[in-house]
Amino acid sequence: MSGRRQPIVAVLGHVDHGKTSLLDHVRSLGEQGRSSVMDREAGGITQHIGATEVPSGILNELCGPLLGGKMFESPGLLFIDTPGHHSFSSLRARGGSLADIAILIVDVMEGCRPQTRESLRILKQSKTPFVIAANKVDRIYGWNCEEGRSMAISMREQTKEVLGLFEQRYWDLVGEFAEDGFNLERYDRIKDFTKEIALVPVSAREGEGIQDLLAVVIGLAERYLEDQLTDVDGSGEATVLEMKEERGLGKTLDLILHRGAIRKGDEIVLVSDKGGISTRVKGLFSPRGMSEMRDAGDRWDDTESVFAAAGVKISAPSLEGVLVGTTLRVVGSDEEREAALREANAEANLAIDLDEEGVCIKSDTVGGLEALAKELRGIGVPIREASIGKVSRRDVRSAEASSDPLHRIIMAFSTDILGEAEEEIEVSEAGVKHIGSDIIYRILEEHDEWVEIRKSELEEERRELVVYPGRVMLLPDHTFRVSKPAVVGVRVLAGRIHIGQGLLKEGRRIGRIKSIRSGQESMKEAKQGAEVAISVDGVTVGRQIDEGDVLLVDIPESHARKLRKMEMSQVEREVYEELLELHRKDDHFWGR
Repeated sequence: MSGRRQPIVAVLGHVDHGKTSLLDHVRSLGEQGRSSVMDREAGGITQHIGATEVPSGILNELCGPLLGGKMFESPGLLFIDTPGHHSFSSLRARGGSLADIAILIVDVMEGCRPQTRESLRILKQSKTPFVIAANKVDRIYGWNCEEGRSMAISMREQTKEVLGLFEQRYWDLVGEFAEDGFNLERYDRIKDFTKEIALVPVSAREGEGIQDLLAVVIGLAERYLEDQLTDVDGSGEATVLEMKEERGLGKTLDLILHRGAIRKGDEIVLVSDKGGISTRVKGLFSPRGMSEMRDAGDRWDDTESVFAAAGVKISAPSLEGVLVGTTLRVVGSDEEREAALREANAEANLAIDLDEEGVCIKSDTVGGLEALAKELRGIGVPIREASIGKVSRRDVRSAEASSDPLHRIIMAFSTDILGEAEEEIEVSEAGVKHIGSDIIYRILEEHDEWVEIRKSELEEERRELVVYPGRVMLLPDHTFRVSKPAVVGVRVLAGRIHIGQGLLKEGRRIGRIKSIRSGQESMKEAKQGAEVAISVDGVTVGRQIDEGDVLLVDIPESHARKLRKMEMSQVEREVYEELLELHRKDDHFWGR
């Protein structure tokens, strides 16, 4: 061991901006390496679980001219190559980010997109140093690409017009990143890497500028990560990337070992949904040769020990309920076990403050859940339930139980919803909403939209349940029946009328609306402007009421209190104030 581990590099960026192309190109460096001084065994690229390692030999050969004769001290670079659904924010090591350094890939033709901004937010929160790869320069009109060529040389060999087009795109990016508080500068013009973010133009597909990008990553790592990279002694620590069922092995864990070593037979402490658990490593595996991680199938090489930083697969008893995104700790004594179990229990107890009333949140990892909770806290959304895993029927029932209809929502970050839960939502009468996405801010946007829509729906429902004030005029020549009950034609001058409402004439109660009809159709209510026939108990036309009379439509006192907090039209408000004045002559506190 050199007393130094390789930096862990994460590649982030908006979908289709070139993450896969970049990682594919990084892997292909090993193929080129074979024909050079190094053959496969003596230092070609190795695939790990969820990671790709590029050894320093290849890096020094490739980037030597750009490093000005300096040699890369670390054993290599380990690129985290996690499955797409794993958000970078979920992968943490000791409270920080699992990655030491990140490459944020941006399509130079498209600029900042939603996931670019999401990545920037996460990088800012986790304080991870990063480099911008301005990808797809080959799409700039007239750009002349050459595989394997350094960008420093490429820029000198483009025409003036092409460089003009590139500069335009470059300044657009500078402006966009400035909005998020980042100061961008082209990598070959940077004076101080602590004050400026390096932008490296590349074509990941054509393989141009990759060595410049790697050289900048190496330079950053060498300069700013000294302490992190030499912290290699002590007990092994790893982050759980994924739990899988492997043929012949049973349940296995894919890990990134970021500190120390792990050996077959080691006692390990893991974080499960029930708290810390202790077990022993039964099998330790790495994929054979260059086989792609996720479909290595049964091509696993058994290994005795693995040193940081590396991707590795383990099998062990009792892995049920282990939480993805949490820490695996190797322990060598009773004291270490006790300490590790304490830390694991603390990790299992989500660092999320729950409220008596609030929304329900889910994620596939602890880090993801905490990231979503932090954002919701920031905008004042209370959280009643937070848990890891897929959205289940139980979650839907829990959301239904919320007393506030605006909290009957399940927000799921990077995790799926089970069929049974979808069925439950469809038949739910409580109006439960599920929002799922791999992008946190998209969940927040959808939540805001839903709240707005739900508020207006609830307002509508409330309006229907509350009796509103109104004013009607008895129409001339529209008396259909004089009494028992009187049936008269009226025009609703203001507000609205409901069945059951009392009528007031000059402040005195004179009868109650028994029915409302328009032609042959019975109605529950009629609104301002409508002309309808109403039947009224307890009055006779010509005695208590006459054609042409204007009557007030009364409201119950309990409804008067509700109406005070609700939206009313100007004319409804005027009738309401008039009714309050009338009732308060007899009872000063009416409707308060």
